[in-house]
Amino acid sequence: MLRVWSLHLQHVQHARRRDVYGVLACTRPAAGKGSTHQGVSADLSGLGIAVGHATNSAGATGITIVRGIDRPFRCAAVVIGRATGTRELHTASPFHLVERVDAVVLTGGSAYGLDATAGAMRWMEERGRGHPVNGGVVPIIPAAVIFDLMPLGGFSARPTPVMAYDACESATPTGIPEGSVGAGTGATVGKAGGIAGAMKGGVGVGRAGAGGVMTGAVAVVNALGDVRDANGAIIAGARDADGQFLDGARLIAEGGVRRKFPDATLQNTTIAVVASSASLSRIELSQLAQASAAALFRRITPTGTSFDGDVIFAICPLDGPAAPPPQVEGLVVAALEEAVERAVRFAVGRDGIPGLADGASTR
Repeated sequence: MLRVWSLHLQHVQHARRRDVYGVLACTRPAAGKGSTHQGVSADLSGLGIAVGHATNSAGATGITIVRGIDRPFRCAAVVIGRATGTRELHTASPFHLVERVDAVVLTGGSAYGLDATAGAMRWMEERGRGHPVNGGVVPIIPAAVIFDLMPLGGFSARPTPVMAYDACESATPTGIPEGSVGAGTGATVGKAGGIAGAMKGGVGVGRAGAGGVMTGAVAVVNALGDVRDANGAIIAGARDADGQFLDGARLIAEGGVRRKFPDATLQNTTIAVVASSASLSRIELSQLAQASAAALFRRITPTGTSFDGDVIFAICPLDGPAAPPPQVEGLVVAALEEAVERAVRFAVGRDGIPGLADGASTR
């Protein structure tokens, strides 16, 4: 009998947030300097990848890096939103000359944050990791950004190359912090009714496996839309003056928030990395990236709008055991759905924007 290793939170109610921590926490790592992280530690072992964060808590920004533990991986990407900020995205195309990638950068700071990738480049070069060329190596590192320049923290706070270097250095396959940390530090969700009614987003990690295949996902959720649980109920999203959910997708469909759209322009994005233990061809991996988008459409409503810069990267080993693509696709959708939900479940509110983890145990 096949077993699916995936923890679903849809039956955990907000009022039982302390129980969530008891169920999910393996070990809670010490928070980094200036961090307001209140999430739990996640495990992506068995996928050959490590995840690292660097956080500027005062500025409400940060960076999250997914790198190979000791070797590169194959990478593909799909663009869902139409307000993206990216770097070296074509290196994740099946048509690019180089078929290996050393890391993926998920960063805050809008387009400014793309400059931080230089720190990851330096970390890789110092270790001789990258595409070999005459005289050395060139690390291949695609990146995507979220807009977190406002309303939290300070507009001039952006992730730096030093932060990217530190995120690479601290990256680990286990004990991965979630919530208000790394690229999720300044993330918000549910902005269809205006930023005053938004809630805190963050970083989440998900994992699902069956039949000898393991998959994982890392999501930075900074969406225009509302986040829903597996039953379709909104758990974090646009709120009215009384704190009740407005249902942003319905409001937008009815044309009731036109005056709010200028406030939301270019300020939303969900960026994610999904990973498979099975080795796929470049075409199959590209198809996997596209298939994984189902998770965003199920859990974030609306998603992929003209005001969202949604990008999903899909990664897998360069060689190793194979698996039927439909099997891997189904598993990564489950992993990414879980990551999206955990991103808001463990997000801590600040600066007047509430989070689901407010007041939760920080053991």
